[in-house]
Amino acid sequence: MYKRMLKIYSFLQRENVLNLLAVIWVIVLCSGYLISYFEPGVSFTSGIWWSVVTLTTVGYGDISPSTSEGRILAVIIMFFGIGLLGILSASLATMLISMRIRENKGMVASTAENHIIICEWNHRARSVLKELRSDAHTENLSIVLIADIDEKPVDDSKLVFIRGVVNEETLKMANLAKAGTIIILGDEAVEATARDAKVVLTTLTVETMNPDVYSVVELVDKANELHCQRANANEIIIGSELNSHLIASAACDHGISRIISELLSSRYGNELYSMVVPEEMAGSNFLDLFVAMKTNSNITVFGIQKGRGGEFISNPDADYVVCQGDYLMVISKDRKQ
Repeated sequence: MYKRMLKIYSFLQRENVLNLLAVIWVIVLCSGYLISYFEPGVSFTSGIWWSVVTLTTVGYGDISPSTSEGRILAVIIMFFGIGLLGILSASLATMLISMRIRENKGMVASTAENHIIICEWNHRARSVLKELRSDAHTENLSIVLIADIDEKPVDDSKLVFIRGVVNEETLKMANLAKAGTIIILGDEAVEATARDAKVVLTTLTVETMNPDVYSVVELVDKANELHCQRANANEIIIGSELNSHLIASAACDHGISRIISELLSSRYGNELYSMVVPEEMAGSNFLDLFVAMKTNSNITVFGIQKGRGGEFISNPDADYVVCQGDYLMVISKDRKQ
């Protein structure tokens, strides 16, 4: 809180707003004293009130100068008020425009917490952002984009843009220390081998700066998967491998690609996601849990994950005992908790 107030103070000082407010305050004090001196029956506090009302050109008329000196002072204050208020309004407007330009140019650091960071901007990043905004769980979550592009690529009030290559400096600006998840995408401006090498290096930097953040990493070549594992990446997505599996599956089971697309997308159809085991179902066998979830909530359970990011057991045996802290991998029309 103190640091934020200090930044605001420095910003106001840099934009000369504090100097302008100081001048206005001096004029209010001086004119308040003079009107109380010139006008009989007007106290200093009433003079301050009159000065503020006159300076802002409101003019309630509850205190009206009757002496020549008081009226001359009133005329001077009126003209000063028009000029000073115009300057103040212009300064505030300039500040707001400057802040918006700085935000769109990626020059403002993020103060978000438990947010998602996306590294690099390409067509996949655009799709990822669109999916996140379609998911009820993340539609209002703060997202920070780090990319070496000229300005903020989309109109999203919850998206903070940090301009530059992904390195320690930009990761600090993205507030990596307080982030919940980071998505590291490949840089399409370089060839495949260099792209994966850059991803591995970024992953190593991220895990060094914040080992607790959940990292999702995109690779081109499966041969580089081991390097990301050594860098402690939590999840590794190999695009070419996924595409190969999906193409082969579509060739064997016609139409399956549409089913997979529906399950993976939050924008239409059913959703595929994980949820923590309900407390009342902990200790139950899988068959009882499956029936209860389908009957009570119309949720289909197809697997168990041993803790967040842990071992995945697909289609468990009917007598498999579900433990407290396990996650259910489910299919449902909407995300439920």
